[in-house]
Amino acid sequence: MSEPPTLLPYGDRAVLVELGSTERALAWVDALESDRPTGVVDVVPAAETVLVVLGEHAPYERVREALRAVRAGTTSAGQPDTGVLEVPVVYDGPDLAEIAALTGLSAAEVVAAHTGTPWRVAFGGFAPGFGYLVGGDPRLRVPRRERARTAVPAGAVGLAGEFSGVYPRASPGGWQLLGRTDLRLWDLDRDPPALLQRGLRVRFVEVGR
Repeated sequence: MSEPPTLLPYGDRAVLVELGSTERALAWVDALESDRPTGVVDVVPAAETVLVVLGEHAPYERVREALRAVRAGTTSAGQPDTGVLEVPVVYDGPDLAEIAALTGLSAAEVVAAHTGTPWRVAFGGFAPGFGYLVGGDPRLRVPRRERARTAVPAGAVGLAGEFSGVYPRASPGGWQLLGRTDLRLWDLDRDPPALLQRGLRVRFVEVGR
């Protein structure tokens, strides 16, 4: 049996739950969302932690006890079913050859691995509209670049550790870039503005240049 999560006070209306890994954090969120305790108004997952926000009049200690009782299983029963989004990608990224060298795959095999397994949006962060995607081919786990780029264009598709992601706007970044997409991930005229919502399944599709 895995160690119970650590619950830490986060101000007077939130609890930070430390899980120790992305897999445990996502499983814990799924279990919580399948039977959300009364008084919880928001759940914000991250790579190894989950921030649970309580309502203004929620009984703090009672909710903490309910959170302590959450038991994550091996299924994703609480995972929101938001369908599958296909992301068209031109695989001509500046780090594609480096990714191939790091993984021992050919460039074509890297593309096949990236497109061959559906990903899941685990959580958002870094910039509005940026989703951290998990569940891809484990052969694609590569480190961040030793030196971050000062400018990464919007639509760049990258890899870092166990994650894949798409830059929603031009910004600095240290991920290994393997391609690009024209899909608009953040649009204030859209409801919700972020295209990548937690739980959404994502399938990358190779397209011509």
